[in-house]
Amino acid sequence: MRLGLKLFLGFFLIVGIAAFFVMRVFVDEVKPGVRQAMESTLVDAANVLAVMAGPDLAAGHIADGRFAAQVATAQRRDPRAMVWRFPKRSIDYRVTVTDVRGIVVYDSRGQDVGRDNSRWNDVYRTLRGQYGARSSPGTPGDVDSTVMHVAAPVYDPADGRTLIGVLTLAQPNDSIEPFIAASQRAIVARGAWLIGSAALIGLLMTWWLARGIGSLSRYAKAVSAGEPVPPPRPRGDEIGDLGQALETMRRKLEGKAYVEQYVQSLTHEMKSPLAAIRGAAELLQEPLPEIDRQRFAANIAQQERRLTETIDQLLRLAEVEQHGWLQRRTTVDLAALCRQLAEDAGPRLQAARLSLHCGLPDHAPVQGDAFLLRQALGNLLDNAIAFSPEGGRIGLQLGAQDGGWEVVLTDQGPGVPDYALERVFERFYSLARPGSGQRSSGLGLPFVAEVARLHGGHARLRNRVEGGAEASLWLPMA
Repeated sequence: MRLGLKLFLGFFLIVGIAAFFVMRVFVDEVKPGVRQAMESTLVDAANVLAVMAGPDLAAGHIADGRFAAQVATAQRRDPRAMVWRFPKRSIDYRVTVTDVRGIVVYDSRGQDVGRDNSRWNDVYRTLRGQYGARSSPGTPGDVDSTVMHVAAPVYDPADGRTLIGVLTLAQPNDSIEPFIAASQRAIVARGAWLIGSAALIGLLMTWWLARGIGSLSRYAKAVSAGEPVPPPRPRGDEIGDLGQALETMRRKLEGKAYVEQYVQSLTHEMKSPLAAIRGAAELLQEPLPEIDRQRFAANIAQQERRLTETIDQLLRLAEVEQHGWLQRRTTVDLAALCRQLAEDAGPRLQAARLSLHCGLPDHAPVQGDAFLLRQALGNLLDNAIAFSPEGGRIGLQLGAQDGGWEVVLTDQGPGVPDYALERVFERFYSLARPGSGQRSSGLGLPFVAEVARLHGGHARLRNRVEGGAEASLWLPMA
């Protein structure tokens, strides 16, 4: 399982479990909380009604007195109330009055008059000076239709201390069920929003962390595969510190291997010129004819130029290889770069009796380093000049190709032998120039290939059907 998925599932599991239990507690507390509030209201109302019923109960007219008439009038009223989106169109209270023996002497519904309620908890406890209340099924055997009963003592109005009966105020629990259900639905809905928001936050955090860790993983894999890659983007956290540490470690390790590789390559390439210089110098110490002395001196100068060219090319190639990515990017016009290159090469073309034919658009913008691109194109043009026969024609074409710009240089030289086509971009591999038979440093085309890679493009060299070679450099459009 991927690390990002593990982080997300872990975060969601923790938040989900916590939210579930919190919502469960809230939902479970809604019903008892609402019923406790209703009981508190019934206590107040029962005690008020008990005071109002006292005179009629003491006079023996509780069933047909003023109190009974007022309760009957109240129960016929239509409140026309809208309580929290629920309409209320009737009075749900039921009033029962018992005497000191617990016998019902008044029932607002006229059903239980004469019944002995002395064993009911509300009447039983109130007659003994305690708080009495109970919740009983409204219909015997139906536990889902319970009714809450709250009792209050009725005192003789003459002295206010003598207990003459008990008033019980009842209200069906069904009357508050819509409010309980609505509260529970609201809690569940908001809880769902909470879990959804937490999941979204967790997803974003997981993506952010997984993205940073994933970039480090890709970077480490590319480094282990020997691919030149830019360092991870700077971040102000531990992931950013880890990325910088990995980049520092990579530079130190690659720097050591890089130096060893270049020392070996440079040593190998310097052996032949140094041997030639040493041999010519030894011969010059002996008496020689002037012609031989000049020939050996010219050979020393030639080998010195070869060494200098090799070192210069090696330093340029090392400069672009050691970073692995472009240090600066600007918009470069390839067309203008090619025109300037053709103009600068005019004297060399004239000296070699070569003609350059250009086919360039007005503009060809790319993103990259103008200096490196100029050096790379200059190397391709140098090769075309070096391998062209006297009086030959060199072509320089620039056009759109596969979503990018492609520079194509053609010559009329001998072309590239088949065995060398796959090796021309290897470091220090070179072919003898026509006419002189001399070889170059073998670093020009590797430099071109490295510059192309840094710009997200590629370089290619192939033979033309009509003779000669064709070198191309493709770069993505800006």
